[in-house]
Amino acid sequence: MNEQITGALFKQMVLHGAAVITAHKQAINDLNVFPVPDGDTGTNMSMTIGTAVTELRKSSPATVEQAASVTASALLRGARGNSGVILSLLFRGLSKGLKGMESADAPAFAAAMQEGVSAAYKAVMKPAEGTVLTVSRLAAKRAVEVAAEEKDVEKVLEEAIREGREALAQTTEMNPVLKKAGVVDAGGKGYLLILEGMLAELRGEPMPQQDEESAPEKEKADFQAMNVEDITFAFDTVFIVRKATSDISLEPLRTYLNSIGDSLVIGEDDEAFKVHVHTNIPGNALNEAQKYGTLELAKIENMRTQAEDLAAGKHVQSTDDLDAVEQSLEEGTGQPEEDVHTVAAPEKPYGFLAVCAGEGLEAVFRGLGADGVVSGGQTMNPSTESLLKGVDAIPAETVFILPNNSNIIMAAQQCSALTEKKVVVIPTKTVPQGITAMMNVDFEAPDAQTITDAMTEALSTVTTAQITYAARNSDFDGFDIKEGDYLALEEGKLFGTDSSLDTLLQKLAEDAASRGSSFISLYFGEDVTEEDAQKAAQVFENTCPDAEVAVLPGGQPVYYYIISME
Repeated sequence: MNEQITGALFKQMVLHGAAVITAHKQAINDLNVFPVPDGDTGTNMSMTIGTAVTELRKSSPATVEQAASVTASALLRGARGNSGVILSLLFRGLSKGLKGMESADAPAFAAAMQEGVSAAYKAVMKPAEGTVLTVSRLAAKRAVEVAAEEKDVEKVLEEAIREGREALAQTTEMNPVLKKAGVVDAGGKGYLLILEGMLAELRGEPMPQQDEESAPEKEKADFQAMNVEDITFAFDTVFIVRKATSDISLEPLRTYLNSIGDSLVIGEDDEAFKVHVHTNIPGNALNEAQKYGTLELAKIENMRTQAEDLAAGKHVQSTDDLDAVEQSLEEGTGQPEEDVHTVAAPEKPYGFLAVCAGEGLEAVFRGLGADGVVSGGQTMNPSTESLLKGVDAIPAETVFILPNNSNIIMAAQQCSALTEKKVVVIPTKTVPQGITAMMNVDFEAPDAQTITDAMTEALSTVTTAQITYAARNSDFDGFDIKEGDYLALEEGKLFGTDSSLDTLLQKLAEDAASRGSSFISLYFGEDVTEEDAQKAAQVFENTCPDAEVAVLPGGQPVYYYIISME
């Protein structure tokens, strides 16, 4: 009988819970069809609670408050995917419920479980029933009911799990996606496995061997029956931001992120917040979040390709594979010859590296004198390692980097300490800024500072507009945005929205005229025909008769047009 949970016992309970879900993570992956059939819920939950295991093993918590706090903090920073973030929120609320306690009796622990559920529901933008939220809510409710009469924490947790199992069985009928696949909710199953591990610790049972072959579950979703086209938002985007101030409000960020995606979950503590969102423009999500603090870590995965691989029975690529790649790099094995990181000997004083997405834009930068181009932009931000490879491959003493995206500037700046070459980062936030900077390079300049000054000064002469689409209905920045509408951004801020692309182009042309723009360049994206691009250019020519208007194939994803106005 356990009437009190001490700090030491809570630590062991979490370790045991982590061991159980790790032993069964593949079985959980095999159930994962909601909200997206990408087969990673077990992995995400296992790795999320694994971060708590690492931190707990370093500590000897004297109180249950300390043990719960260490667990919650580690989970927040280690949370992966939608399920991992929700799991971190459940333990975050649990930690709040145990605040100030040396040990927790049955009513206190049950109440803390309820606090965890409240934290998770508050953080999820649009809570869906038939998920881990349903399972955790009903389990906690039952725990509170039993704890009102029962002193044994073991009995309370036992009843909570029994209720959770009943709720889990009903998730198939509650969620149409689960019903179609014929499985229960993966996140709910994973959460119950953790609780079962915690209960096993209370009973004094041994931890399971870390062998997935021992998993008894035989259920598996029919991934071939799932329609990949139903995945509206392709990129699973998770990131951590260290807060600028502890009392900062994240509600405007919630509103914005919900306007560009779904499956939004935000967890936070006093120092940082973690975001999980599914979106087609992860770069925009990261850029907006950086207004609230400093970006610390980000993970972006393409769920459409993951779902396709699952349906085809292939290995699902994820950021987990980067660990293996990194190891092979360190060991000097398994690396294609063409990918070997080499440092080119300097043959000239200056070199230039640009970041962009689209063959047309790459051709523009190379035509202006860029020695190298790294693929990246709104849907894929290159790592410092990728940028470093680009820098070192250029045979120059000084390499200028044009990030062309505010979210890439920090990664670019890290290159300076990692190479013997001199690196200068020109803080270009858009492709047009990068192009303008390259147009102002004096390749015969006497020193790097002269080039730096000229490129930097040129940035203020160009205004950038971008046209994309609205992924969902929303109300943002005073605009009533309808799903499928065209959105115009100017200098990163929402300029206007309209169901007619022609109307939006006209408004941008009028804005260009009011600015007295002399040079206007339209870079059309991969989804725009040259004929339509020429029609768009005609709008600007008619509205700005004194301006020189150019049309160029950018080939960029996401944005129909990137417009430079000088």
